[in-house]
Amino acid sequence: MGKKIVIIGGVAAGPKAACRVKRLMQDAEVTIIEQDTLFSYGGCGIPYYVSGDVSDEAELRSTSFHMVRDESFFRDAKGVIVKSGTRALGIDRKDKTVQVQDVASGDKGDVPYDVLMIATGSRPFVLPIPGADLDGVFTISDLHKAIEIKDRIAKGKVGKAVVIGGGAIGLEMAEAFKDLWGVETAVVEFMPQVLPRIVDFPLASMLTKHLRDNDVDVFLGEGATEIIGKDGKVTALKTANRTIEADIVIMAAGVRPRSEIAVDAGLVTSPMGAIVVNERMQTSDPSIYAAGDCVEVMHLVSGKKFYAPLGSLANKEGRVAGDNMAGIPSIFKGAVGSFIMKAFDVCIGATGLSLEVALAEGFDADVALTAPADRAHFFPTEAVVCFQMVFDRRTRRVLGVQGFGPMGDGISARINAAAAYISSGATLDDFGTLEMAYAPPFSAAIDTINALAYVADNLCDGRLRKVSIESFLDWMDDFSLEEEWVSLDIRHPQEAAPFVEKFGKDKWIAIPYNEIRERFTELPHDKTLIILCDSGTRSFEIQSFLDSEGRADSLVLGGGFNMLRHIGVDWYPSK
Repeated sequence: MGKKIVIIGGVAAGPKAACRVKRLMQDAEVTIIEQDTLFSYGGCGIPYYVSGDVSDEAELRSTSFHMVRDESFFRDAKGVIVKSGTRALGIDRKDKTVQVQDVASGDKGDVPYDVLMIATGSRPFVLPIPGADLDGVFTISDLHKAIEIKDRIAKGKVGKAVVIGGGAIGLEMAEAFKDLWGVETAVVEFMPQVLPRIVDFPLASMLTKHLRDNDVDVFLGEGATEIIGKDGKVTALKTANRTIEADIVIMAAGVRPRSEIAVDAGLVTSPMGAIVVNERMQTSDPSIYAAGDCVEVMHLVSGKKFYAPLGSLANKEGRVAGDNMAGIPSIFKGAVGSFIMKAFDVCIGATGLSLEVALAEGFDADVALTAPADRAHFFPTEAVVCFQMVFDRRTRRVLGVQGFGPMGDGISARINAAAAYISSGATLDDFGTLEMAYAPPFSAAIDTINALAYVADNLCDGRLRKVSIESFLDWMDDFSLEEEWVSLDIRHPQEAAPFVEKFGKDKWIAIPYNEIRERFTELPHDKTLIILCDSGTRSFEIQSFLDSEGRADSLVLGGGFNMLRHIGVDWYPSK
């Protein structure tokens, strides 16, 4: 028998590393220690199991060829020993043993190792508020809780649900409650937007509007202060502003690394508690590796360590750890935090840094917005997609890309392409010439990701001057904020006329795109023109023309009305 490889944790990174080691070292004795009886499952699929998209929890634990990953599967198919229902209590680094305890019997023992890996994952953050221990309050932490949630819904015990947290898991759970089961659902988010620090205000607002359009109540800037109950069962959630009735409350307020066993063993951890590893996934003890949600990794844009509890990264890290435990030098350079999720019939994705984070990290960051068609404009199924690019003005480096649009592969393809380029330090020029596969059913001849780079290039070089969506919306809500602005609507007269009628010619001027060159002398000289079209492309062209005529008093609203329609505003003229 060869090396004794012991892995603590059996959800994602652990099984991946175990199987990789066994493929490389068939004589190795590979053991997984897992305290749960359900293991090696796709945790990111839990909301889709609750929603019914995945009909049986066993599917989350099955291989692509429909074999359930249980103890016998790992033993017979993989040659890996799984000690499920076994809790790792501590690590003796000197004697190289792991103290374990059988969860059911309480019996204790020691498991010797030559090389050890910690893959203990993360634990949900439980808000320290009254009522958090009531029956009907759940976190999304394991399959057992997912099964219980779905069972309660299926038995008609849940008519009203409240989700605490507007991150990805919280929003996916909100959709799960509403979409299939028709449960009256509300989301409460402490921050002023959903998906905070992942995407910026414009795209977050689009997602919020879409959730509300699908009858999910979204309350932003509100923190949960108390969970109210009766006879030990949850009945409502209370915030500073309201009380929301609930039969079930889902706490989705983020996760924290589960690293206590590493701390107790004297391994180095970060200020937030994540296990510190090098590029080979080695901890401060060369004989101990770690991977998955319990570690922090390098952010390839900021150059700093960050916490990224993603199943996709856990599997990659697990493979790298497996290579190194088997004696094959392999490195995991880091990540850019790529993310995507569906919400009813749309999807939203991001990679790299948001503008908020980029500015906080000290970059000379700015954004480009565009909202073109997702394929050739003449193709019958074309639809509007909205993209934002975050870039550094000083270096022209692309720092992040965000996208919002219809469900499908269109957003995912652009986010994935951007992730690869951003990881390698690509600039605006690189993105402008990025080759994407083209055919009218799939994209425009100038791909949306190229067009986004062109907008950023024009901004970076000062050819394009813009107004942010936030500033424009503030002005529309209170014209007195900026008396020197006036909207110049260059869309078709039928589109622009209701706005002129509602706001008056002092605030809204309508001259069609194809008439500006003949009629630009009609424009006022004492106000800054906010040029508006559908996506921003024609607006930039008109700004360039006006500049050539000595009229440099204009700003373009990037993304134009395509962005505004998706964000949703209450000042639209009634139809």
